[in-house]
Amino acid sequence: MIDLREVRSVTEFQRNIKGYLGRLKAGKRPMVLTVNGRAELVVQDAESYQLMLDRLQRAETVAAIREGLTEMERGEGIPLAEAEAKLRKKHGLSR
Repeated sequence: MIDLREVRSVTEFQRNIKGYLGRLKAGKRPMVLTVNGRAELVVQDAESYQLMLDRLQRAETVAAIREGLTEMERGEGIPLAEAEAKLRKKHGLSR
């Protein structure tokens, strides 16, 4: 969640960039940057950003697995051999 106390103008961020970079790395929380009083950018340290991407990818994978299991329970799936044959044909793979 974005801490509303961590909202700064781009101009202020540029003037004090070294200090803000240290705070971003230490605090591991994103900062909102504004232009003309409107939120325009979110900045955060690279490690926290990568962690967020990893979590998102995991959540999307889990959701896709759940969706597949639900489809199978409804009888919407196809046998493995048929799926394999379709994939091999689509991608030009031989056994």
